[in-house]
Amino acid sequence: MLDALSLTINEVGFLAAVAFCAGLVRGFSGFALSALFMSLSVLLLPPIALLPVCWVMETVASAILVRGGWKEADRGMALGLIAGVLFGMPIGLTVTGWLPENDSRLVALLLIIILASLQLARIRIQALASKPGLLGSGILAGFATGIASLGGMVVALYVLSQDRPAPVMRATLIFYVMLSSVVVLVWLLTLGVMDWLAIKRGLAMTIPVTAGVLLGQFIFRPSMERYYKTFCLVLLLSLATASLLHTSGFVG
Repeated sequence: MLDALSLTINEVGFLAAVAFCAGLVRGFSGFALSALFMSLSVLLLPPIALLPVCWVMETVASAILVRGGWKEADRGMALGLIAGVLFGMPIGLTVTGWLPENDSRLVALLLIIILASLQLARIRIQALASKPGLLGSGILAGFATGIASLGGMVVALYVLSQDRPAPVMRATLIFYVMLSSVVVLVWLLTLGVMDWLAIKRGLAMTIPVTAGVLLGQFIFRPSMERYYKTFCLVLLLSLATASLLHTSGFVG
């Protein structure tokens, strides 16, 4: 199995632990699986190799969380975001493949830190509440997905600019993830990023990520709703910053 994954037993153990934690956060908060997994896993593998792994894990998590969660969705908003992703993702994938490995890691981590900081500060950009803003957010989400599988965080930032009921926003995000997974897969296959090695690595992570998602669902309580997003963003920001310092050589 280790030969099939081209990883050592310690590397597999590390990735599995990160996948479990990322699934736990996704099950508890509903977002940040790929960003959390990417923020730590880039210490072992370049972002371009992690994108297909994130896709497999996101697909598994979505299958668990989607039950009954998209009927209230604003489908027009979700389709507008997807239209932007179609343009933005190949740009992000091209940049990720073009940059040197270490620079690609730095860009991925910086994107995580910037997006998490914007959400933590609850910055609402009123210009986004328009059709050009919707399409522009989709393009940026596609770019972020291509470079570091961070499109979900961009979409979440867009959602913060809207004055809509929480159930509608949540359902819209679920519907968006369902559609975007198809778009992401098409681009990963078209550009040759999704290969058998990546698929095997992704499948190897399905058990820990499923366990994490289920546990995250179990421990979530409605009374903690006002705290859970802040907790996840602080955790994500801390992990990404630590990884950035390590990648930059500031810490060992």
